[in-house]
Amino acid sequence: MLETVFTVLLMITSALMILLVLLHKGRGGGLSDMFGGGVSSSLGGSSVAERNLDRFTIGIGVIWFACVIALGLLLAYQN
Repeated sequence: MLETVFTVLLMITSALMILLVLLHKGRGGGLSDMFGGGVSSSLGGSSVAERNLDRFTIGIGVIWFACVIALGLLLAYQN
């Protein structure tokens, strides 16, 4: 039962992580330059929306990481 809950939570957070990473603006100097990102980068500070997106991405990433660890422990000590 608990394993199923963590598996579903892991799938949801994985999909959200993919979506959130794709929403980020390219900072330049990497693969984002190949696809046209980073051409119009502003030198000013990041906007409130970008900072909130960063915070939300980090929060979902922490939940994703905790699910991975919890599933690993559940599967390792399952008797």
